Amino acid sequence: RDDAEKAASVLLSMKGQVPFLRGLEVGVDFLGSPRSCDVILSVLLDDEQALADYQSDPYHCGTVKKYMHEVTISSVSADYIV
Repeated sequence: RDDAEKAASVLLSMKGQVPFLRGLEVGVDFLGSPRSCDVILSVLLDDEQALADYQSDPYHCGTVKKYMHEVTISSVSADYIV
């Protein structure tokens, strides 16, 4: 659980660092079921261009993504339009 909390903290550090983010939520699983993921990240962006900008943002790539790739076994994502 400590590792998940650290990962959540790193993800939350994007607030104020990544200008394309319109919303950011991070959650740490408390149930621990076989279907559970340890951490979830939800970001709100204006459009597909903002997603492309987010994917190449220096802080996101150089700090957050780098850390997450070092500590995760796997990840899944879903990009959708609201």
